[in-house]
Formats: sequence, C-alpha cells, structure tokens
Amino acid sequence: MITTKQDIRKLSDDQLKTWLTSHGEQGFRAKQIQEWLWKHSVRTFEEMTNLSLKTRQLLAEHFEVRALAVSKQQQSADGTIKSSFRLFDGNLVEGVLIPSLRKSEDDRMTACISSQVGCSLTCKFCATGYMDRKRNLEASEMVDQVVAIDQQAKEAYGTGLTNIVYMGMGEPLLNYANMLESVERITSPNGLGMAAKRITVSTAGIAKMIKKLGDDQVKFNLALSLHAANDEKRNQIMPINESNSLPALAEALTHFYQKTGTRVTFEYIVFNNVNDTLEDAKELWQFTKKVPAKVNIIEYNPISEADYKNTDPQTLDRFAGFLEDRGVIVNIRRSRGKDIDAACGQLAGKQ
Repeated sequence: MITTKQDIRKLSDDQLKTWLTSHGEQGFRAKQIQEWLWKHSVRTFEEMTNLSLKTRQLLAEHFEVRALAVSKQQQSADGTIKSSFRLFDGNLVEGVLIPSLRKSEDDRMTACISSQVGCSLTCKFCATGYMDRKRNLEASEMVDQVVAIDQQAKEAYGTGLTNIVYMGMGEPLLNYANMLESVERITSPNGLGMAAKRITVSTAGIAKMIKKLGDDQVKFNLALSLHAANDEKRNQIMPINESNSLPALAEALTHFYQKTGTRVTFEYIVFNNVNDTLEDAKELWQFTKKVPAKVNIIEYNPISEADYKNTDPQTLDRFAGFLEDRGVIVNIRRSRGKDIDAACGQLAGKQ
C-alpha cells in the first residue's frame, strides 16, 4: 500500500525531539513515544495513553508504525514453531521459535530471525540462497520478529525468549547498520532489555565486516558458517569464499577476538561424501587453532534445490570424536522443525 506517511521508528531520539518541538510539542515527549514504540511494542498511537489526544492525532497525521504481521504459523512435531511474517510492503520473511529439548536447557527459548528479504550469497545448501535478495530489513522489522516470537513462546510454553540468533534469511553483516541498531533496541533498558550475550549473529564470512564488529567492540556472540576448512571445498559450497578466503577469515576472526575477547563459534554442516572425512576433521581442527573457538556440528536439512545428503550417524560421531579427542569444544545440533521446513537452511519465505 502506497503511503506518504513516514515510518516513525526510523527517526532517532534527536530527530523525533526536533520534529515535536517544530510542531509546537514539548521535546520530552520524544522519550515517552520511543518507550511506547520500543519498550512496550505498541503499534498504534492511540495506545500511547500518557500523551494528549491532540498529540496522538498529530502523530497519526504524519507518521505510521510499519509493523509486520504473522501471515502463517506452523508447529512441528518437535514443538518448533515457524512463522511467515508479512512486511508492510507485502514481502515475506520467516522466523522460528526453537524450544529446547535438552534437560540441561529446559528453560531455553530461542528465536531465529531473518535480516534480509532473500539473500545474495548463493550458498549451495541453503534454500534462501536460491532466492534473489529483494531488500534489507529495517531494524524495526528485526525487532518485530523478536517481539512476535516472544509472544508465541509465552502463549505456547508459558515463558518468554532467552536467546536470539540472527541465522534466518539473509546475511546480517550485509545489513550491518540496521542489524546493529536492532541489537541496540533489543538490549537497551528502554527497549526489550535482553542481555547481549544471549544474542548470536551468524555470518557466511564477510572478512572486512567481521573486523568492523571487532572495531565496534560488539558484546554479542559471533558464529561463522564454515562448513569446510579447505578453500577448494568451501568455494564449491559457498561462493562467498572466493572473495573471503579462509586465511582472510582467520585474520578477521583473530582481530575480532583481540578486540572483544569473545570466543567464536564455527558452524559446520556435515554433508555425505563432501566434507565428512577424518581429513576434513583434521583441517577443521587445524583451523580452530587460529582463534579460540568452539564447533557446532549441524545435521544437514535437505532442500529441493540441492542434491546434498546428511552424513550417516557413525561418520558424524567419528568426525566429532576426532575433534573432541584433540580438545575442541564440540556440540552436535540435531535438526529441529524439519517437517515444516523450519530447520537450518530451509527458510525460503514460502506460503
């Protein structure tokens, strides 16, 4: 729908204060409005009950709140909930609620959110990689996914979110400014108030932006989708590696660790007869020596666009055991929500 109204959540505190005073309103109202928008997540000006009717009408004449809406919701047999979110311009993105199945993590509720409509990186194993990138998400659209999935967690499981991962559709580091602003809104006491250490941003590996994360001394966690510790193999799986080689990534990750002190997570999907041999495990072990890291070994989730297959359980266990025997911290992440195309690599904005 075409509108001439401005999205109020794109205004900074100072911009909103300036606008208010230029329209005869008191500047301190800006803080109240921002708290309604970001802390209380209201979607209409009528809900801002500590503002006068005149002020609310003035805001409604000039601004709108471009909130996303749940277009479709599916629940997996394992309790995972996938949502298709419709944005103000009609585009769709997907987000996932992942309740923990581990007894040691009984209270863990994780939201997996998207950062772009589509993706430009063409990773061969990922459904989103077969889509065109239509646009970046605004910070508010990433925050809205968190708010919506948090509400789903409370309704379905009686408890709110504990963790957020930027691992849905898109490459977060190619939407850097909006991603950082969304984290700020999520972690701010005047926003959702979540701890930064409960947030993980996953990247396919943009070396210069990983360095920038270090320079900005971010407080959240960083995960690298590695999937091969061999440039030739990684080039085939992830074309981004041709311009962001493993040596370049190792240098960038070292810089990130030196600046932040935060251990990196390597995500490694084990594909049958592609990257699952003990030689592959040895190469991964060697790469983990370059920067303090832990490894998440992830089961592959099939997609119709690709012919990759998950490795067999014995090979996976042998691969993980090789790393563990050499002191690497390893977690094996089992597929969640595969029956509703909600698992890692399966998100594609389908209706």
